[in-house]
Amino acid sequence: MSAKSLDQHFELLHLSGLDEIFLDAESEFDPVPDLEKVKLKYANCRKCSLAENRIKFVYGEGSQSAKLMLIGEAPGAEENISGKPFVGKAGQLLTKMLKAINIERDEVYITNVVKCRPPNNRNPLPAEIDACSEYLDEQLAVIQPELILLLGRVASEALLKQNKTLAEYRKQTHIFKSVKTYVTYHPSALLRNPGWKKFAWIDLQKLRDDFNQL
Repeated sequence: MSAKSLDQHFELLHLSGLDEIFLDAESEFDPVPDLEKVKLKYANCRKCSLAENRIKFVYGEGSQSAKLMLIGEAPGAEENISGKPFVGKAGQLLTKMLKAINIERDEVYITNVVKCRPPNNRNPLPAEIDACSEYLDEQLAVIQPELILLLGRVASEALLKQNKTLAEYRKQTHIFKSVKTYVTYHPSALLRNPGWKKFAWIDLQKLRDDFNQL
C-alpha cells in the first residue's frame, strides 16, 4: 500500500470514528494500570456484606514501584473514615517500625486482606476474604514486590493457608505468590502487648537485611 493510500485509509478510520474505538480498546489493555485510578473504580464495591457499614473503601496506599509490600488484616475505625490504611495509633506505630529499619513509609505499599472495616473490628470471614482476593491479586501483579511482610496471624492464615500460631509463622520465611514473605505482629497487637515488641524487632531486622540487598 502506498503512502497516499495509507493516509486515505487512516482518514477513513477517523471519519468513521473507528480510530476512537481502537484508542479506547488500547487503554483498556494498559499493562500497568495506575492503582490510584483503579481504587476509584472499586470504591463502590458491593461484593460482600462489609459494604453495608462502609464509610470509605480502603484499597491501599504507597509506591506503585515498591520493593516491599505490607499486608494487614482489615481497616479499623479511623481507616474507614479516611479511606487510607494504617492511619490510627497502629498506623503510627507501623510508621515508627519502618523508620527503625531505615525504610520510609512512602517507599512501600500498604494494604489489607479485606478493604472494608468488619463490624466491631471482628476478624474478616472467609467469604469476605475471598470477595477481596482479586483486588489483592491485582495489587501484587501491578506492584510486583520483591518482599512481603504480613502483619498478624489473621493475614498470615488467610494468605498462607496454614493453621499456625503467630510464633510458628515467625520461625521461618514463606513464599506467597512467588514472593519471599515475612510474618510479624500486627501493630495493634503490639500496642496491647508491649512486651512483644522485642520479638517484632527481631523480625524487622531480618527483613531489613533482605531489603538492603535488593
